[in-house]
Amino acid sequence: MTDMTNTIAGPLDGVRVIDLSTVVMGPYAAQILGDLGADVIKIESPSDTVRVGHYRTTPGMTPLNLNVNRNKRSVALDLKDDTDRERALRLIDTADVLITNMRPGALHRLGLSYDDIAARSPGLVYAHAQGFRGDSDRAGNAAYDETVQAASGLVDIADRALGEPVYLPTIIGDKVSSLTIAYSVLAALLHRNRTGQGQLVEIPMTDTLIAFNLVEHLAGHTHVPETGPTGFPLSMLKGHKAVRTKDGLACVIPYNPRNYRDFFTAAGRPDLAEDPRVNADAVDSADHEDLAALVEACAPALTTEEWAEVCAKHSIPMAPVLELDRAHEDPYVRDGHLLDTVEHPTEGTVRTIGIPLRFSATPGSIRRLAPVAGQDTEDVLAELDAAR
Repeated sequence: MTDMTNTIAGPLDGVRVIDLSTVVMGPYAAQILGDLGADVIKIESPSDTVRVGHYRTTPGMTPLNLNVNRNKRSVALDLKDDTDRERALRLIDTADVLITNMRPGALHRLGLSYDDIAARSPGLVYAHAQGFRGDSDRAGNAAYDETVQAASGLVDIADRALGEPVYLPTIIGDKVSSLTIAYSVLAALLHRNRTGQGQLVEIPMTDTLIAFNLVEHLAGHTHVPETGPTGFPLSMLKGHKAVRTKDGLACVIPYNPRNYRDFFTAAGRPDLAEDPRVNADAVDSADHEDLAALVEACAPALTTEEWAEVCAKHSIPMAPVLELDRAHEDPYVRDGHLLDTVEHPTEGTVRTIGIPLRFSATPGSIRRLAPVAGQDTEDVLAELDAAR
């Protein structure tokens, strides 16, 4: 059970963040800052009772929203209403950071653009996330994770590696952009604390994922003229996949000739351990696909646990495949408190995702579970009025 009584201040204690974002990208970034100790106030429409996701119980309290809105207080304000919009502006005046993924046109119409806000709060870090760069011809286009995967080249890589232009079965564009928002905000806060100067930080999802994707996949196009094709060779192999053991699935990645020899010996194939391809100084890249096929063929010789022991003994990279349906039973997940149960005020017993970071002096903490939309409106507005 997650301990929600931690009184040690997190590293962002004293920082106030206004979360004026929806869906996953902005809310997840704001939650990360909240986990690190920031006071996060989420402003959402009072009519937005159906938040994104499935398996809903209480209106708006979907699993997805429970997983991106903890450590926040929710204030329901109708930004099209003059009184509520002024309340929102007053809240922003008290903040160090504003995170939004509203389209530029909507921000201008509401008087919430960077220029509008900077005129009131020049020290504010204004993080604006959107699908495409603000100075591009796609600036106003709608963007979803699938469109970003396409525009970033991930679909091209999948098509070339798998023979089908599939999307990754995770909202990688949203989540990578969330992490980018979080570290960009921290950098801008450091600058603000040194100079007193706030700034606009623009986080375009597509640009972020292009840069993320090209780290390894620019490959042979890194040099001019090109020395080879794009696409990281090992990732593009048809045999680059987990293998079936005697009783399950595992990632087993022999990395060097000795790894291969030890693997084949443990599998009861000493003949393959004598193969010239694994008795050279290094494994030739041209042999990777054939060797991957041999690893796949030999993997059923042992159970997953037996392979874990063999691979640990011989320093062969290996990990069992985590079955998400049983993640809460996995010793590594359980012992690291990466998935714990908590009692939610409206949802009853729920599982909550742990904080993966470890700080020796200022650990992050889960102090609040995801709120029902607008549940903190009265308290936050009362604080605002009291501060006048």
